[in-house]
Amino acid sequence: MSTEAMAPPSTKSQVLRSFDVADFARVTGLEEEWRFTPIKRLGELITAAAVTGAAPSVEHGDLPPGVSIKDVESVEEILTPFDRVSALAYGSAAGVTLIDVAAETTLDEPLLIRLVGKGAEAAAARAFVRVGAFAKVTLVLEQVGVATLADNIEVTLGDSAQLTFVTLAEWDAGSVQAQHVKFRVGRDARVSHVQVALGGDLIRQFTSVEYAGRGGDAQLWGLYFADTGQHFEHRQLVDHGVPDCRSYVGYRGALQGASAHTVWVGDVLIRAAATGTDTYEINRNLILTDGARADSVPNLEIETGEVAGAGHASATGRFDDEQLFYLMARGIPEQEARKLVVRGFFAELINKIPVEELRERLGDAIEARLAKVDS
Repeated sequence: MSTEAMAPPSTKSQVLRSFDVADFARVTGLEEEWRFTPIKRLGELITAAAVTGAAPSVEHGDLPPGVSIKDVESVEEILTPFDRVSALAYGSAAGVTLIDVAAETTLDEPLLIRLVGKGAEAAAARAFVRVGAFAKVTLVLEQVGVATLADNIEVTLGDSAQLTFVTLAEWDAGSVQAQHVKFRVGRDARVSHVQVALGGDLIRQFTSVEYAGRGGDAQLWGLYFADTGQHFEHRQLVDHGVPDCRSYVGYRGALQGASAHTVWVGDVLIRAAATGTDTYEINRNLILTDGARADSVPNLEIETGEVAGAGHASATGRFDDEQLFYLMARGIPEQEARKLVVRGFFAELINKIPVEELRERLGDAIEARLAKVDS
């Protein structure tokens, strides 16, 4: 199937979906979905028909009852790729890491999993998280090491399941990742996804949500801090196709240093059948130095007038001079006042992470970056 002559889709519901890389046209960087991305830095992830590098290893401790992690050859697909890199991950991954949480399982402690990159050779990986009906679990996925990685993470929630899913991209310098996270939310199920990006050279993360029954609730939170030369790009597509479901998207980022670049594109589609939908999305960016750039694009596509609520907002700016003046007028030095403002900016999102050690670590990482500017 050739796509060279295809007209661009007029709605998000009409985009090309295929498991075959060959079905997607060559990416030029002029396409709407790629215009912010420095595609040359993606290397083989955007040009190759297949990649053969070693996928990150999966590390974890003892598993609690009701939870299993194993490598399998295949699983049911809930994600049909709608870009070239996601199709590459599907076709090139040697297998699937299946994280299975049995129905009615309740975990008192978070389940911690580490993905450790094995080198700069282009690689692909797939993971599948299956949370059974009425289960309640917190899963933390840390991504570290060196990697050039195209990967898909598929997450399905049974009816009335509750999942808090934290993904941390803390790759070593020089790493490149293009990731797609797909959620399928069952009837009366609830997912809270906290997506953190701090490390790596180029991180492009696409998160999509679909609903499998009434009463589903998806909350997507994001925190990113781009330093000199880093490119962090976050895109969401929340597809409301079922009545009486909810979604909230809230991403916040800070930028400092020459050529630091962040991109946030939030798409919400409310189909004609999705009456009673309640949705809101917001992105805020704080630019700390000259030479940094933040792009922010919220989009709503509504096909029915019978919604409970739908809105979006976006704001990008520098430090609030009034806040700084207020703190400094009370004897707080300027550098410390700036740190307090940034801490407050990120506090809400850091507090969404239900792991104290991880909250402290992220706070320390943000402090360390702010110290670079002060010095």
